[in-house]
Amino acid sequence: MVYIGLDIGSTATKTAVLNAEKTSVLWTDAIPTGWDSRQTAQQIREDMHKNGYDPDDAVYTATGYGRVSVDFADRVLTEITCHAKGASFLFGQDATVIDIGGQDTKIITMKNGQVLDFMMNDKCSAGTGRFLEIMAATLGVGLDEMFALAKTGNEVQISSMCTVFAESEVISLIGKGTPKADIARGVIASIVNKVVTQTAKHRVAGTQYFLTGGFSVSAYMVQALEDKLKAPVSTHPQARFAGAIGAALLGSKPNAEK
Repeated sequence: MVYIGLDIGSTATKTAVLNAEKTSVLWTDAIPTGWDSRQTAQQIREDMHKNGYDPDDAVYTATGYGRVSVDFADRVLTEITCHAKGASFLFGQDATVIDIGGQDTKIITMKNGQVLDFMMNDKCSAGTGRFLEIMAATLGVGLDEMFALAKTGNEVQISSMCTVFAESEVISLIGKGTPKADIARGVIASIVNKVVTQTAKHRVAGTQYFLTGGFSVSAYMVQALEDKLKAPVSTHPQARFAGAIGAALLGSKPNAEK
């Protein structure tokens, strides 16, 4: 028996497999969500078999944007609950969790292992992974190159946080001959500033910052957040899978709680 968490996000689906005691992460994987979340969920079952796990001898918990599409899930839970649980498992102490996702940014404050407060920006892609993807495409670079450029650039201001208007600003800066590195640094700074503003409203004194989500693998993003927050920001090699890990930790059969 294993416990499997599926975090079906807007752009990527993360899977985490925990042992029967829920003490160890056995396997993690991330694949593009695609346009059909239900098909993506079925693919995960097939991947489980290919990686040596019996898909029928598992407890499945789904979370994320496409969680309702997992028709074989034993439990379906909200993203906030799962991200907090996963972050607590990985970080091991109270924290203000920053999760920059594809379409939303979540700020979660935890105290004594429980969610104390949270804020979720899902009205606009500003300050999210999707925003950065669009800006990178406008510059004609990939995300890795975007971060590499930003390291060498001088920050220029991107005043608009609306994706459409920000894209127009970037195009205008390109037309003026502004170096790509400067624009890249400015774009990332605009995301960081947005996140820091949100975080300032949802932090408990004495807690630390913990970055999860896709950007947790970027040393540049971690450093940029530290510089703006004026405080250390921790992460973890498996921080991208915090939601999936939390879902697996909370997994149980429907009749197990009765």
